[in-house]
Amino acid sequence: MKAHDLRQALAGVASGTVTTAEQDAAAFPRLASFNDGAIYVGRFSGQTPWERHPDADELLYVLEGAVEITLLAEGGPAQVSVAAGSVFVVPRGLWHRQLARPSVTLLAAVPDNSETSEADDPRS
Repeated sequence: MKAHDLRQALAGVASGTVTTAEQDAAAFPRLASFNDGAIYVGRFSGQTPWERHPDADELLYVLEGAVEITLLAEGGPAQVSVAAGSVFVVPRGLWHRQLARPSVTLLAAVPDNSETSEADDPRS
């Protein structure tokens, strides 16, 4: 059991465009295990690839900046803007991606069982 200092965790994290698993791991260090996943903190600019978590929700808490989240819901794409100080829960199973406006620093509780896609529409 230990407390995690977010400022210290972010001190060595440079803001960059997240495009690969290696860059994602460098931009979002794992702070701790949490349920069937982990807590991460980091910052990025640009757009992430599509991802989904079939077995659990994902929690996002924006610390600085803002992010636009696109979700591929049954009724079509939905966009949600999340500003600093706000929390958003991505429902399990929905493909989603994030676009930083212009950059974002966030804390995320992410399930281990995740899928990613670079396709224009990962559902096809």
